[in-house]
Amino acid sequence: MSEEALRIDIWLWRARFFKTRAIATDYAAKGRIRIGTGDLVRRIEKPASQVRPGDVLTFRLRSRIVSLKIESLGERRGPAAEARELYTLTGEEDDRHV
Repeated sequence: MSEEALRIDIWLWRARFFKTRAIATDYAAKGRIRIGTGDLVRRIEKPASQVRPGDVLTFRLRSRIVSLKIESLGERRGPAAEARELYTLTGEEDDRHV
């Protein structure tokens, strides 16, 4: 099954950024994720917001600021090696020293 878009909370869970989908849903609902690049950046405030391959996401994860490009939507929450194929890191900063 090939999808063109997927809910942000499901994608974050499949990519293993969050242990449960409920945690990913809460995180997205708090508006802590930005999508886009340059002048076209917007805040995601709804867990049902759609993401697509090629989208760039930026968000804080623990003590890091993560920026990544979505490469694939995935079809399931698989092992870590499979999850790493869903995205490419474009930037990552340790904000403890920022």
